[in-house]
Amino acid sequence: MRSFETGQTVVRRDVHSPGRVWSEHALRVVADTGEALVAACPPGAETRWPALYLKARDEGDRAVRTEAFDVMASGVWELAAAVWQETELLLWKPPETWFSVNAFYTADGLRNWYVNFERPTVRTGDGFDTFDLTVDLVVDADLTRWQWKDEDEYAHVRRLGIVTDIEHRAVAAARDQALMMIQERCGPFADTAWWSAWRWNPAWPAPTLPRSGVTGQRVAPAGG
Repeated sequence: MRSFETGQTVVRRDVHSPGRVWSEHALRVVADTGEALVAACPPGAETRWPALYLKARDEGDRAVRTEAFDVMASGVWELAAAVWQETELLLWKPPETWFSVNAFYTADGLRNWYVNFERPTVRTGDGFDTFDLTVDLVVDADLTRWQWKDEDEYAHVRRLGIVTDIEHRAVAAARDQALMMIQERCGPFADTAWWSAWRWNPAWPAPTLPRSGVTGQRVAPAGG
């Protein structure tokens, strides 16, 4: 497995079967070890999202988010340029784990943790591919409370067949694993002092996406 250098820009892509890019997000590498890739971005980092998803975010309309998933199931959508907003993001992603751990920061410091359930990563020439499986776990900064998020959308994508039975079983196991890590203070939760103190390096410009991105682009198989 190739390693990325600290400070290097990498692109996280959500790739939906049968090989279409659902989103792209530019990040900078904080650390890349055998255990996990740790990457980050500030507000202003470049992203590309499905146009309907951006509309739902801008209008605060969850019905449009549902429509975006229906479009995903159809296999045809358009990507639109956007930027990361409001928070600094620090992401921890082991290569074979069905989730990533994300920490969100405001001017007041660590706001909350966010466990994003997603496929294991596939390294690419300029980053990594995964796929967001919709359901999430929101955790207080001090790890004392947590709540599940978007269970209704997860049920919807299950009905649409976007999340397969095999993936559903993997998510169920990953839920237990994430809760165990929180309760036992392991993984990134073992060093909460470092995570609480972390802030974006102001010497790093906000990362940008490659200019070669194509809306609705079909991606090549890994290694192809």
